Amino acid sequence: MLQETPGLIDAIRARFAHVESCPFQGKRIFFENAGGALTLNSVVETSAKFAAIPDNQGRDNTASQALVDIIDKAKSDLSVFMNASSGQFFVGESGTELLFRMIRTACVNAPKGSKVIGSSIEHPASRSAARRWAEVADLNYVSVPHCDATGLVTAEDYGALMTPDVSVATILHGSPVTGMGMDVAAISRAIRDVAPDCFIIVDGIQHAAHGQLDIDSYNVDGYVISPYKVFSRHGYGIAWISDRLTAQPHDQLIDAPADGWEFGTRDTGAYATMSDVVTYFDWLGSQLSDTTDRRARIKAAGHAIHAYETHLTSAMIKGTGNLPGLRDMDHISILAGPDNPAREGLISITVRDLPSAEVVTRLNEQGIRTHTRKADHYSGNVLTPLGLSNCIRISLCHYNTEHEVAQLLAALNDMAN
Repeated sequence: MLQETPGLIDAIRARFAHVESCPFQGKRIFFENAGGALTLNSVVETSAKFAAIPDNQGRDNTASQALVDIIDKAKSDLSVFMNASSGQFFVGESGTELLFRMIRTACVNAPKGSKVIGSSIEHPASRSAARRWAEVADLNYVSVPHCDATGLVTAEDYGALMTPDVSVATILHGSPVTGMGMDVAAISRAIRDVAPDCFIIVDGIQHAAHGQLDIDSYNVDGYVISPYKVFSRHGYGIAWISDRLTAQPHDQLIDAPADGWEFGTRDTGAYATMSDVVTYFDWLGSQLSDTTDRRARIKAAGHAIHAYETHLTSAMIKGTGNLPGLRDMDHISILAGPDNPAREGLISITVRDLPSAEVVTRLNEQGIRTHTRKADHYSGNVLTPLGLSNCIRISLCHYNTEHEVAQLLAALNDMAN
């Protein structure tokens, strides 16, 4: 694991901005990664560089051609990072906007009276788009219920409600509320076993920072990430789209190339920062493997990230040093249970007799950044069935440390009544 390589955690942390301190608050521990991960220093530098360039793509000059080359390189880098041997990548306003566009296109081109299937665990980005465009396109929406106890929806759950007339499907890869990762490849197989031509679109926004992206193995038609949640910056989203969904009639300018999905001139710096992200994963993999194959190094990084984050969440749940873990604190309840192998770097809890907002404030006063999730339009689908109006989300990434976990545990242990 990462912590077993001398100096590696320090080298990782040195590559990120504001690891130990907030420019507004001062010294702090960052356990709010699901709301937006830390940003690579290289991304900050690249963003500043491209913000100063006045040229656009598509012009007959040296700068313009350089920008086109940078965009092409970023798309090639993304294909290696996400293991996509076909289809294309494009940039949009946000991950949510891109999900809406792809789901809308799939729905309006589906046979009238057919079905759209999704699950109750999904973020409202995909659920809202699927339900709205199913109604507009005269399709029937089918909701697959998730398991409240595990925070998961499975291939078997989808399979139980699948019929041959399902034409569009949505899948959540990782939940920003429970922290659980879904088996996208298995769910996709369950869908295609019954409806092989179904358009399948995946929300990968929460999962991406935890590595192990493999589009070729999923057999889907769309996959969306939000770069600010995978070490880049705000202001854009990245989508991968299959060739067959690309070819469907979709919103575009009159007489524009049929395979075009971007609107207007996109920010070259946005693409360039994704190359920075891929370069970082490649570097991390090179610290863990002797292979010269870039994809193999990226896979090694993803596996190491997952293993290390599992180590950290295990320390948080079971305890570290002489500190009890969350499961041993009588005043703490853990959503989706303490022993859940699907967990990806996130634990949501409640504290007995303390409102979640007060817990978050008290932690913040000690320099520990967490977040309150409320039973609103973002998280009510998960919290309301549990009888909860709110919870505290503790989300980590591979640049966090066991010492930071210990400080969190000490602070939460002191909240016992």
